[in-house]
Amino acid sequence: MADNKVAFELVSPERLVVSMPVDMVVVPGGEGDFGVLPGHAPLIASVRPGVIEIYDGREVSDRIFVAGGFAEVTRERCTVLAESAVRVSEINVGDAEADLRSAESDLANAASDNDRADAERRLGVAQGKLEAVRRSSH
Repeated sequence: MADNKVAFELVSPERLVVSMPVDMVVVPGGEGDFGVLPGHAPLIASVRPGVIEIYDGREVSDRIFVAGGFAEVTRERCTVLAESAVRVSEINVGDAEADLRSAESDLANAASDNDRADAERRLGVAQGKLEAVRRSSH
């Protein structure tokens, strides 16, 4: 890999979403967003629901919503294994709003800790998708 690029791969259970050299990638880490540039210190981090921003030069060239997962960073590469991934431009707002209402209802009616945890996770994903769409329209 050229010294001024990071090899970036985003993988979901269904497919390889992105595999390309990038100038920088910003990942929604479990402890906060982190940017990966060439020469980054190695790390493994959890990924929370949010948007991965891929940079070409100083401009964001692609925005992809991930529902969570893990990231591995080395000096030359950043690999994200995501629970699911969809480009922000492809998010269906009506579907995300329906998912939000369903998760809210399931959370209110949760009969067990497992049901509550599942509803909270789905609620976070739906809220994240809607926030991603709102931020991209500004």
